[in-house]
Amino acid sequence: MSVPFDRQAAFSGTQDVAQGLGFETDRLSAWMADAISAFRGPLDVRQFKGGQSNPTYLLTSGDACYVLRRKPPGKLLPSAHAIEREYAVMRALGAAGFPVPRVFGLCEDDTIIGTSFYVMAKVEGRIYWDPAMPAATPATRGAVYAAMNTTLARLHSYAPTDLGLSDFGKPDGYVRRQIDRWSKQY
Repeated sequence: MSVPFDRQAAFSGTQDVAQGLGFETDRLSAWMADAISAFRGPLDVRQFKGGQSNPTYLLTSGDACYVLRRKPPGKLLPSAHAIEREYAVMRALGAAGFPVPRVFGLCEDDTIIGTSFYVMAKVEGRIYWDPAMPAATPATRGAVYAAMNTTLARLHSYAPTDLGLSDFGKPDGYVRRQIDRWSKQY
């Protein structure tokens, strides 16, 4: 009998930085000292487990915790891994009062850690890797799903032009562009 894969255990928390995804912290510390007024080094860097296509790190300095998202190293397809877009959207949503982590700065200088990145505040919360939430009570599941729906409805109430994102993205041809990109990746 096989043991079911426990996504919660496999993907939660941090780990040592994976080989090939590390970087020197001295230049990052200097950048953070310029970008974040309350920052005080030195830094401890850990990599979040799981995640998606952009490596994500927990940065700890004294009592302060930050999250760094970066492009992966190596040759990338045009517009893939565009952390600049993530940063722009989170900054605009935060300015409009939508609940996103505070973003401190975007760095497009590859000499700092090898790729573009941005740093945001670390926000504590619960992450459910299994959307069925098998360990939760029906009342908890209902509350989480209701909060998710309310938040998504609020997100969709914002017009990109009202957020200062009128030049953000291409409104037409999304599916065609995705199929073209996936075909190139394949």
